[in-house]
Amino acid sequence: MRFASLASSFLLSLAVLMPIAASAADEPDLIFKKSTVWKFLTPDHKLATYAIDDPVVDGVACHFTVPEKGGISGWIGVAEEVSDVSLACRQVGPVTIKEKFEQGDEMFRQRRSLFFKKMQIVRGCDAKRNTLVYLVYSDRLVEGSPKNSTSTVPLMPWGDQMPPRCEDFMKD
Repeated sequence: MRFASLASSFLLSLAVLMPIAASAADEPDLIFKKSTVWKFLTPDHKLATYAIDDPVVDGVACHFTVPEKGGISGWIGVAEEVSDVSLACRQVGPVTIKEKFEQGDEMFRQRRSLFFKKMQIVRGCDAKRNTLVYLVYSDRLVEGSPKNSTSTVPLMPWGDQMPPRCEDFMKD
């Protein structure tokens, strides 16, 4: 009987930790963190700035800043983070679009609470202006947040390389 209880506890732990381990390869690069609220004997509240390359569009990188809760709940990883996220995306080299995408395709997702809240960066194309549009927002299982941030990347020549037309890579 005790073995069954230990086995079920192990399986439950594995089910919780496997998605965390699987997403580790997709983690953005931490640029820096800045403390905003000092906490005694536990981690401070911080703003953390990260960078991520668009996996479908070579030559475009996004930087985003998210608040990270400190204290005991932040320390053990159960704090629900607020939905305030800023976003800036830029062309950082010659642009190559590797595959077709739909308006609002997810570029990046990050868990913002233990179970129900996630932050997403999605991508679209403003065909008239040949501009990639990135939107960051958070949602929950039941309700989302109206807090969001948008950044645009006009596709420009890089050296002697002409940029692609984003509308040529839109799925029908």
